[in-house]
Amino acid sequence: MGKLKKFYEGTYARYILPGVLLQSVLIGGGYATGREIYSYGAKFGAYGWISGLTIGIGFGLFAFLTFEICRIYKVYDYKNYIKKVIGPLWPVMDVLTVLIAIMLIAVMAAATGSIFEQVGLPNILGSVVIVLLCGLLNFKGSVIIEKFETIGTILLYGGYILFTILVLVNKGGNISKVFANMDTSAYDGRVTIGLCIWTGILYVAYNINAIPMGMFSLTRQKKRKETVVSGIIASLLMTIPWFLSYFAMMCFYGDTTIVGADVATPWMEMIKAIHGGVALMVLFSVVMGWTLVETATGCIHMIIDRFDVALEEKGHERLTDSKRGLVTVITLIAALILSRIGVVTLIEKGYSVLSYGFILFYLLPTLLIGGYKIIKYKNRGE
Repeated sequence: MGKLKKFYEGTYARYILPGVLLQSVLIGGGYATGREIYSYGAKFGAYGWISGLTIGIGFGLFAFLTFEICRIYKVYDYKNYIKKVIGPLWPVMDVLTVLIAIMLIAVMAAATGSIFEQVGLPNILGSVVIVLLCGLLNFKGSVIIEKFETIGTILLYGGYILFTILVLVNKGGNISKVFANMDTSAYDGRVTIGLCIWTGILYVAYNINAIPMGMFSLTRQKKRKETVVSGIIASLLMTIPWFLSYFAMMCFYGDTTIVGADVATPWMEMIKAIHGGVALMVLFSVVMGWTLVETATGCIHMIIDRFDVALEEKGHERLTDSKRGLVTVITLIAALILSRIGVVTLIEKGYSVLSYGFILFYLLPTLLIGGYKIIKYKNRGE
């Protein structure tokens, strides 16, 4: 047990845990349902992998830049981090971050409700269940969240690999047809390399909030080597499931009832199409439900952490358990109301609008100002 604890608090915590927390927040409703993969890549068919590659490079670059800025300035919350790169404009990020967090939880609740509905249970029950679970986890604190999301990563990767293999075995022949014909028929318009790259950038932009949600775990990083390696690991953890989903969708590309613009949960439809049976549907529901809770939990934890930082800066005590619960309830109620709009609308419309805000107030300042500060920083202890 001693060696295991040492590994968890040492090598794992410095190199792997930041990526685990990032992918736990990111994957949630988008990766788990498959809807985001379709909207931000798979709809382009044979060209979709270009979006995926852009996403992988983008996540890796900005994970490293963020980790390194946090390390050299010893800032582990998004307010103090963003002050280092946009100065007095930092309140704009407060607004954007809270909005995207509430919208992410809304997507999680809507996705869970959709799954419950497909198995014959009330839609609202699914939304209420995810709200209660992530509220309970936030009440327990960050240590429980870290362990919950570590288990979730193992569960998710096992499930994704299994589901992808089953889809490829049953329908893999369609992939060669898609690439041989350079099929882009699911997209209503002309597909270009530039469009795919820009779509990947938009995806990175609105998901970049996943990085601040894991900042509380960066306190163990002491060297640039650790931020570089952990940034690469984070990118891989976030991007591999994207490509697994993408290639699975190419097995059904052209069938708009399974992989199409109006399908809220493509993964669910793909599993149904290969006649996976009750056991596989149950397993998928458990994996997906776990990842949905992970994302919603990470969003709320970030908001609560923001309140704690603000209180400490003013010389006050951190939030009590009852006040943490109040913030959680208010956030979840707002998300629950928003979730009634539906998964497709939230992803297609809401996310795209917020992407431009994150490009202006996170991506560009982090790349230009943060990058400049990293280059100029001299750390003689490295």
